Amino acid sequence: METLTKSLVRSRAAVLDPFGILDKPLPEKVLQFGEGGFLRGFADWMIHRMNAAGVFNGRAFVVQPIPQGLADTLKSQDCLYTLLRRGLRDGRPFTASEVISSISGALNPYADFGGFLERAGNPDLRIIISNTTEAGIAYRGGERFSDAPPLSFPGKVTRFLYERYKRFSGDTGKGFIFLPCELIDRNGDKLKTIVFGLAEEWKLGEGFIRWLGDANTFCNTLVDSIMTGYPKEEIARLQEEADCEDALYDTGELFRLWVIEGPDHIKEEFPLHRALGAGTDMHIVWTADMTPYRTRKVRILNGAHTMTVMGAYLAGKNTVGECMADPDIRAWMEGAIRGEIIPVLDLPREELEEFAAGVLERFANPYIQHYLLSIALNSAAKFKARVLPTIKEYCAAFGKAPNALSWAMAAFIAFYRAGEMRGGALVGRRAEGEYLVKDDADVLAFFLGLEGSGPEERVRRVLQNPRLWDEDLTLLSGFGEAVTRFFTAIQEKGPLPAMKMSGENP
Repeated sequence: METLTKSLVRSRAAVLDPFGILDKPLPEKVLQFGEGGFLRGFADWMIHRMNAAGVFNGRAFVVQPIPQGLADTLKSQDCLYTLLRRGLRDGRPFTASEVISSISGALNPYADFGGFLERAGNPDLRIIISNTTEAGIAYRGGERFSDAPPLSFPGKVTRFLYERYKRFSGDTGKGFIFLPCELIDRNGDKLKTIVFGLAEEWKLGEGFIRWLGDANTFCNTLVDSIMTGYPKEEIARLQEEADCEDALYDTGELFRLWVIEGPDHIKEEFPLHRALGAGTDMHIVWTADMTPYRTRKVRILNGAHTMTVMGAYLAGKNTVGECMADPDIRAWMEGAIRGEIIPVLDLPREELEEFAAGVLERFANPYIQHYLLSIALNSAAKFKARVLPTIKEYCAAFGKAPNALSWAMAAFIAFYRAGEMRGGALVGRRAEGEYLVKDDADVLAFFLGLEGSGPEERVRRVLQNPRLWDEDLTLLSGFGEAVTRFFTAIQEKGPLPAMKMSGENP
């Protein structure tokens, strides 16, 4: 069985290169920090699609951000790999497989720092994309300009930008558009702050600092797509079907959302929206303010997870897919989203309902196993960020507590009910047996200390805990009473009967 390379693709061009773009002499327009499955299945696939549509005509050069990575593997396959997208489309299973040819080369700066700096002299480079994990955009004290390379991602960027500045004598037309994909709020702003700070710390001069501000645009972005990466359990079958070996095989869902906050001219330089079309499943939003879109994702997608998983787990479910296959849980989730979350969000209702419908279809994806216990990790902070703002805004808008989200709080309290600690986790119990509740140590200690409390006292102490919520939630209109009612129902009737009660008048 041959390895996936350009030679193999050329020999099967009709199937593996249907757009005829493999050998097009496209310039390197993108410098990409990160070679993992997410960027290859997200940004690089979109670049591939733009090239197929003839609207970008450029490729990405990949920089490995940490000492261990896939740069050498990429080079061994001529930077080609297979992407398998799969999920539900209009309620029916759908899969699409294609060879991606949008990466021109790859480099490990820890092995070839000179080669890394040499890339700064490429006049065609214009876009910098990154995904260096949530911890990647962070200040790392003690780095020096002379490090080869600096260990942090912002350190590498600062060093690269200074090289660019020197090679082009401060030409403001040779700066970059930054599109960071790290999953932190205001990612572009944070990267910009650290880069400017390092320029000051390293004493790189006022001219360079002015060039940083005048020539470069640091965009804030929001990305949303579930990439499941290398299909270890299926790879033998998939490679046999394709009749080729691919060490970089990548998998993920169909859905792709990229919200980019930045000036209008970026749309024309990186025209993702022009690659939209049947079968692409791309959702591109260019905006001057990404806040409503981030809120939409956190409240609907993440919020739906957090409001559901703990009660559903207590009821015997183990995965999101099992929840979506249960007509009562799915109906409750839909009712809670439409009746309690969407009414307090600041976007057109039709747009919110379309997004919510897409979320529910993504949750039902039969190709992805999302385990409820994994989603429930550190649920105290998640509930505060994802669900509590909706509860507060609903109470303020309607003068009463939201039924379904009150049940969700009651389920959270019931899920954290435990009589012992083991290995740094609370030991909870459901009908199917024990489970471990993992959270910050002080959060777990608080819940362990509630043992012996009656329902009203337990609920009151949780809702009044400033460590959890920074405020007294019993002051919200009718919320304490509703949570107590549903917590009692969970104990006496079970999670699902209590859930159905809460969904009757959302």
